[in-house]
Amino acid sequence: MAQSHTSAKKDPVKKYPQPPYPEQQQEIPGSDKKLKPKADHGEQSYKGSGKLKGKKVVITGGDSGIGRAVAIAFAREGADILISYLNEHEDAKETMKWVEEAGQKAVLLPGDISEEPHCQQIISTAVAEFGQIDILVNNAAYQMSHKSLQDISAEELDYTFKTNIYSMFYLCKAAEPHMKPGSAVINTASVNAYKPNPVLLHYATTKGAIQNFTAGLAQLWAEKGIRVNCVAPGPVWTPLIPSSFSPEQVAEFGMNTPLKRAGQPSELAPAYVLLASDEASYILGATIQVTGGTPTI
Repeated sequence: MAQSHTSAKKDPVKKYPQPPYPEQQQEIPGSDKKLKPKADHGEQSYKGSGKLKGKKVVITGGDSGIGRAVAIAFAREGADILISYLNEHEDAKETMKWVEEAGQKAVLLPGDISEEPHCQQIISTAVAEFGQIDILVNNAAYQMSHKSLQDISAEELDYTFKTNIYSMFYLCKAAEPHMKPGSAVINTASVNAYKPNPVLLHYATTKGAIQNFTAGLAQLWAEKGIRVNCVAPGPVWTPLIPSSFSPEQVAEFGMNTPLKRAGQPSELAPAYVLLASDEASYILGATIQVTGGTPTI
């Protein structure tokens, strides 16, 4: 008997498109509008219940992908959001639209988080707009795949580390004076922190550093009542994929997971909501793995 549409939507294997995906390539950092198939950020599915009512949030990389899904979910949970992004203005305005449709305030701030002055500007802008910062989501990242170590220039290595891990130091340092007990920091790590990826050598190395940074900062800030945790996604369908992999790699993206498909940004957002909410008051220094079944042990 054929599986009904409703039951297929409940089946995690068949809930979303499976590879092979259309071969495609974009310029870094990529555009959500050009993704085929379209990514699901929870626009039609996420329903809030007031878990973050009155909270003031900063999300880096909030223009698309996981960042957009988190912004939509947080807004529907009652939070106002500063959306930090590099230069993807059209994508950022789309995220802003969904936040405002949820009845919340959205602030857009483009710029390069690899630079400490810009990270300081993100925090000072959030304080000026909101009066406080309750949740900091360090989500933005840079990645590029290479088949040889010789192909990774010193400049690219430096930029990858500054974007992916230095920025977390910069933002947390700037935000600390403005975060009260009950505040939370959520960092985006990766399954690559557990399962090193030879073609993402420098990116994967930064993700391992994020795990360690998260655990250490959680202990450092525990007495302040500021919780620090992270989420480790597996392969997730975002503009970063066609802008950092070959068309052939894109077509097979996610195929090697037990679920045999890439995750959708909407499938990540609930983990961030949990870690941001007061329901996670005893969770510090932890990582929630959302990997489609890829083991992290």
